[in-house]
Amino acid sequence: MHRIITIGRQYASGGSQVGSRLSELMGIPCYDREALVAIAEKHGIPRETFEKADEQATSSFLYSLAMSAYNGGISAFGANDHIITDRVFSIQSEEMKRLASEGDCIFVGRCADDVLSSFDKVLNVFVYTSNEERIKAIMRLDNLDEQAARKLINRSDKKRASYYNFYTGKTWGDAKNYHLTIDSGALDVEGTAQIIKDFAEMFFAIK
Repeated sequence: MHRIITIGRQYASGGSQVGSRLSELMGIPCYDREALVAIAEKHGIPRETFEKADEQATSSFLYSLAMSAYNGGISAFGANDHIITDRVFSIQSEEMKRLASEGDCIFVGRCADDVLSSFDKVLNVFVYTSNEERIKAIMRLDNLDEQAARKLINRSDKKRASYYNFYTGKTWGDAKNYHLTIDSGALDVEGTAQIIKDFAEMFFAIK
């Protein structure tokens, strides 16, 4: 049985760094956004196309109408954008399934908990922290003021939620979708990764 871990995360919660550190602690590969960009490029999808489709609202006509209404009648995406977004999602989903079938792995984001739901014993984790902690992180890393950092967090979380909710039919960040939710701000990247590692060892030991 392969050890498969998925990590959902709030923007600026440190989830990607936690995934990388967990990979080091457990000695198994971690596939994040950059890894999947490389995979998409192998399938002939340029980086800029992947980035346009990345974690944004998606492809159905009904969803487009809903977003048009939400945005005052102006749709954010055209028909071609919808097709491209679905194509990217399909490719990355198939690649995640292939990688999960081949061995132990960690996936960060990409609706991985839902994409891999047919696999046995997938550990689903969600990393979050307070808005205050995230704002401080963005201000420090991106050299933004507090107002700009808050806007960036709100916009990024909304995109991730729209993407996840649409493709999975579930609610992004809802604790019921995960085996473990953890506040990265209560510890740090190292401590958060260590707790997930300890939890994973017990989780995968249960037959």
